[in-house]
Parts: sequence; structure tokens; C-alpha cells
Amino acid sequence: MNATLKNLILFAAVFAMIPLIATFQGWNAALFVLNMGLISAIMALGVNLQWGFAGLFNVGIMGFVALGGLAAVLIGMPATPGAWQAGGFGIIGALGMGAVTIIVAIFTAKRMARGWLRAGVVIAILIVGFMLYRAVFDPSVEAIESINPALTGYLGGLNPYTAETYRDPGNGWVMLIAWPVGGLSAAGAAWIIGKTALGLRSDYLAIATLGIAEIVIAILKNEDWLSRGVKNVVGVPRPVPYEIDLQNNPEFVQRAAGFGVDAVTASTIYVKLLYCGLFAFVLVLLLWMAQRALNSPWGRMMRAIRDNEVAAEAMGKDVTARHLQVFILGSAICGIAGAMLTTLDGQLTPGTYQPLRFTFLIWVMVIVGGSGNNLGAVLGGMLIYLMWDQGESIGLWVMQGITAGMPDGSALKDHLIESAAHMRLLTIGVLLLLVLRFSPRGLIPEK
Repeated sequence: MNATLKNLILFAAVFAMIPLIATFQGWNAALFVLNMGLISAIMALGVNLQWGFAGLFNVGIMGFVALGGLAAVLIGMPATPGAWQAGGFGIIGALGMGAVTIIVAIFTAKRMARGWLRAGVVIAILIVGFMLYRAVFDPSVEAIESINPALTGYLGGLNPYTAETYRDPGNGWVMLIAWPVGGLSAAGAAWIIGKTALGLRSDYLAIATLGIAEIVIAILKNEDWLSRGVKNVVGVPRPVPYEIDLQNNPEFVQRAAGFGVDAVTASTIYVKLLYCGLFAFVLVLLLWMAQRALNSPWGRMMRAIRDNEVAAEAMGKDVTARHLQVFILGSAICGIAGAMLTTLDGQLTPGTYQPLRFTFLIWVMVIVGGSGNNLGAVLGGMLIYLMWDQGESIGLWVMQGITAGMPDGSALKDHLIESAAHMRLLTIGVLLLLVLRFSPRGLIPEK
């Protein structure tokens, strides 16, 4: 079979599942799955850039996704009234003092000769700097978190609109800026991590990135002044209209009635379709750029480094610098996806960023779709999320069919019905095993 025809059939089969879900669960559920599938495809594209192009084993995906989500809050939410005056500038000053302390310690270590004296002076600088930092930082944090802690208790964001108007229709364009900012914040963190960890072997790089992701998520959970911690930031604005505004629009209600749909259902479907258009545009743009990079001299060089680092170094290629480039680019794409996810949810919930669980899911997307092939990563992202979302529903349907002849109250029947919640894990595992057995290079393998 022609490769192009095969790819078209695979994508058609995945997209055909959307109307099938709509038939049984409604278009609201189907479009939600489609939107999440598009975001998952973007995450898989970022991971494929790192692993498929360069062979970098990054297990800290959720850390970069979380940074993108934080950027959506910092750009989309308005500043908390009085928070900056109470302690915002103090926190900035404390962080500046911490940076200066580190710089002075590094400069001192370089200027002094090795020995006990240098070690003592550097340790003294770090201790004094840390004490000064905490003396300014702690009171500032306490002052910020005491401002209406039930609703705010954090600095807020940089949205130019006030707390009363930032969610008004027409003001949601700010969130479109948050998406590239999310990518930039993840890219900045990737540069810092890459400068430290990219010299490690693949297994140690995986451990380092996982640990750093846990640190990032722990900061989001515990630093209430920054992200409200586990109290969550709700009411994040959106770049599309709100359903209630559409339902109060007589023209929209009249159009919905013309299609035989009530205003509530029509408004939710319309909003999800708008999100779908935005997410699809971002995905197509990133896919086009990734394809251009793959087929460029830079892409061929990256694959050469991936296949044989020693030979690439012998040809004069700076392997570490190229690894840093692709690590930053892949992490930036994950950061964009994280900002989009927070925008879709309308809230930042740091407790939902579970590195081991969702990092595993993104890696399954890349493996099933086809490592090293951008189209394969997109296909895998959409397919695996669809199966993940529908696995429990399919499992419940299967278990109900299996136990149809069993008497009510049967211990075995109750156990099987309760086990349906775990069917999504079983479904993903079986699908992964089937692909690895019959198409070990993925559904759309690298050429």
C-alpha cells in the first residue's frame, strides 16, 4: 500500500471516531476529546523533536507543561489589588539578592586560590546572602498571602484589564499572547536545565529531568504567592466567547433555533468549535515548522548526531550545543501546549500535573505514532488520548456485556463492574503491545 494512502487511512480512522463518540455521548463530549487530542498531539510533537530528532530521553515533560500553564495565569489574570505594594517588590528584591549572592560566590571562587580559605569565604557569602534573602522574602510572602486568601492571596498576573473587566467579551485576546509566552518560559527553564544536565548519559538525563519536573511542580503547589498553590487559580480568561454571553445574545439564540438546537447546547458546541479551530491552527503551524526543520540541513545533522555522536564529533559538530538547541525547542512546544491546556480548562490546578502518569502517556503517544516522524507523533497524540478518554466507557460497556447473565448482587459481577475504571490502563497497554509487536517502529515510522 502507498505510504501516503496508508497515512490518510490512519488519520481518517482516528477522526471517524469523533462522530462515533458524538452519536453515543453527544457533540460536547466528542469536541472536548478532539480539543484535548489536538493539545496532546502538540505535546507529542515536542517530545518527538527531542527524542525522534536527537535521541534525548526527557522525562520531565510535565514540568515544562506546568510552566506553560503558569505563564497563562501570569499573562491572563489581572494583578491582585494591593499585592505588589504589600510584598511584590519585596519578593523581586529578595530574588535579586539571591541572584547577586550566587554571582558573588562564583566570582569569589574563581578569583581566589583553592584551599580552605576559599571554601570558608564562599560558604560565608552563601550563608549571609541566604539569611538576608529570607529576611526580605518571608515577610513579603506573608503579606501577599494575607490579602483575601479565600479568593486571591497571590500576586496575580499582568493582564492590563481590571479584576472587574478582564473577562468581558473582547478582552480575551490577551490569552493568545500567553501561549507563546508559555513556550518562552519553558524554553528558558530548558536552557538552564540543559546547561546542567545535557552532559549526562541518557538514563541519568531521564532521572535529572524527572527530578527537575518534580521540583517545578512542587514550587507551583507550595508557593501560594505565585500560583495560589493547591487552592488553584480559577476564572482564567479565554480567547473565545463565554457560553452565558452567547445565550443572552438574541441573534445567536435565533440562529440556534433555526438549526433546531437549544441555546445552551449550541453555545457550548460553538465555543468548543472555536477552540478546535485555534488549536488546529497552532498544531498545523508547529507541524509545518517541524517538517521544515526535519528536512533541512539542521535536521539531517541532528539525525546524524542521534545515530552516531562519535562520528558527528569527528566531523566537527558541536554535539552538546545541538542537543541544547533541540532540547529548548521541544520544551518550548510543550510549554505552548501547557498554556493552551490551562486556557481550555479555565483554571490552573498544580495538583493535576502528575509526572509519572502523564509523562508515560505522552511517551506512549510518540512510540505508537512513530518516533522520528512528525506526522506519526500527531497521529499517536490524538489516538492515544482518544483511547485514554474513552477506555473507561468502553470498559464499562464490555463488563456490562460480560456480566449481563449474572444475578444482581453477585460478588463477581460487582467486582467486574468496579474494575471498568481500570480498563483505560489495560487498553493503552494492550494497544502499545500490539503496535510494538506488529509495527515496532510505530504506525507511521520514520523514513
